[in-house]
Amino acid sequence: AGKLDPEVAFLNASLIPDVFPVLAAAHKTLIVKSRESLTTRTLHSELVYNYSGSKHITESLKRCGISDNSSYVLAARFNASPDEMKAVEKLINGKEIDLEELEGRADQAQIQKHYKITGPELGVSTLADAITCRIAARDAL
Repeated sequence: AGKLDPEVAFLNASLIPDVFPVLAAAHKTLIVKSRESLTTRTLHSELVYNYSGSKHITESLKRCGISDNSSYVLAARFNASPDEMKAVEKLINGKEIDLEELEGRADQAQIQKHYKITGPELGVSTLADAITCRIAARDAL
């Protein structure tokens, strides 16, 4: 766990069926930052933590962060300048894709297992909505 410059959140994109849950996690991250009550050490690690839906920091970072064998990566940076975005691009060895492609690359079985989403729940909701609800409700449960 080193320090990146610029600081950036790298998420395992195979666990992201849509950008909306990431935006919900980002919103939650900015709220806890404004209250000066981050659970993790940095704003960007807090984003990964909040996306995970877990209350365990290490587990969250392992599951929803990236590893050497990650095939799909979502890089997220708060308030990034064009130069910072170029610096982030240089950190990644891969091809940039559109956010609309997330759903097609998401590992639905792994997402359902990680977030404990049942078949009947998906009958009345989308995968993205189910994840968003868990992100929003984590601290209340």
